[in-house]
Amino acid sequence: MDVLEPSRLIEMPLRTITDEFGEEGLRARFTLEIGRFDPPERQRLNTALGLATDLHRNDRRVQEPYINHLLRVSIRLMCHYQVHDADVIIAGVLHDAVEDHPSELAGPDASDDLPAAACRAIERQFGQRVAALVASVTNPEFDRERDADEQYREHLAVSLESTPWARVIKASDFTDNGVGVIHTTRKKARRVATKYRPLVPILRDLINRPDTPLSDWVKRHIFDQLDLAEERFETILSAAPPPSTADPTRPE
Repeated sequence: MDVLEPSRLIEMPLRTITDEFGEEGLRARFTLEIGRFDPPERQRLNTALGLATDLHRNDRRVQEPYINHLLRVSIRLMCHYQVHDADVIIAGVLHDAVEDHPSELAGPDASDDLPAAACRAIERQFGQRVAALVASVTNPEFDRERDADEQYREHLAVSLESTPWARVIKASDFTDNGVGVIHTTRKKARRVATKYRPLVPILRDLINRPDTPLSDWVKRHIFDQLDLAEERFETILSAAPPPSTADPTRPE
């Protein structure tokens, strides 16, 4: 990205930035978006991004580095959801950290409960509120005897019920996974559609609640994105399945 005017970058859709400029473009957009925060908060935001970059340094999502997903989730919170709360943005940047890298966060001397130790590590660095938000969007260990997708939906319905800001983070995460389902492989797209389609009405209800801290305009925007995701899920699931539905990559 040799020459890209900030005035152009700030107007570009996130997927266009991803396609044209990749991680470098998303990082530049993130820097522009956090410019509205005061210096201490900008430092916290950059520190969170640095931690996420280190934790997910070897992670990939199909054809791109995993950090791109975390950048889009956090940028969407700022530019499309009009979130001006640094704690929420930091939690968006770190929303997969405990689930994917608990041992690295917790350190070598952690107890057997790695997720709890990882959340405590986030709390020490970024505060109790950030840690609580990350915990709310982190999946627990599921019962192997039950359907994992059903347990995932049950967990979200409960954890997001009492944590309105976590709903906002999950909506951004869902949008990147759901609306962005067309940017993945055929087998993974079917896996994502199967997992996420039943979540649409749950998220729609949660976002529509009066205590969800978003403007009516932002809520309508999210509803439009949920509609688009649902349309894409339906198209994917109505098509003939690929020869094998096994997907060795991380479920989104």
